[in-house]
Amino acid sequence: MLDQMLDAAEYLFSKHGLYGVTLKDVSTRIGVHTSLPHYYFENKKSLFDAVVARRAPQSCSTRMEAMDRYEKEAGDNITVEGALRAFLDTDLDNYSKGGEGWRNYGALGAQVSNTPEWGAEVMDRFFDPVVLRLIELLKKALPDCPEETIFWGYHFVTGALMLTIGRTGRIDVLSKGLCKSEDFETIKKHMATFMAAGFTAICHR
Repeated sequence: MLDQMLDAAEYLFSKHGLYGVTLKDVSTRIGVHTSLPHYYFENKKSLFDAVVARRAPQSCSTRMEAMDRYEKEAGDNITVEGALRAFLDTDLDNYSKGGEGWRNYGALGAQVSNTPEWGAEVMDRFFDPVVLRLIELLKKALPDCPEETIFWGYHFVTGALMLTIGRTGRIDVLSKGLCKSEDFETIKKHMATFMAAGFTAICHR
């Protein structure tokens, strides 16, 4: 029952945000008495935190493992694109292969990352270590690049990633169907290559 509740909350929060959902909405979606969510959670925010916390460890651990593996295989030949692929592709696989729950989680993450009031604290709490691991690899790939520039590059990367996992459908409309928000395989094919070129451009300018 707890998993059903988290699934329902994940879906609703991904569509309507923290403030657009009530505990009653969650209980109605799974067909239980409105008192049941209160049995598990003190309030809506604690339910929201539980939703975010459920998948964050897997997202971080798979990317950490991918970056560690890449660093070991690359040795002294770490590249920007290789580091970005370890960081991005692994997470994109969650959203393409993990089912509706992961795609809802991605959309929720996109909302959280763009909510200054409380979202930054959530992202800091769960995702700082994996981001700083990427920065470490990028510094090795770009030893002459100013640290400040590398952080700006990451800022642009995460913006594109959040827009992608938000799946707003805007690219579908703009391209008249040539591109689809759900096409994670094509996104994965292009994103790291595109971002690597951006890093190279701003670091060697």
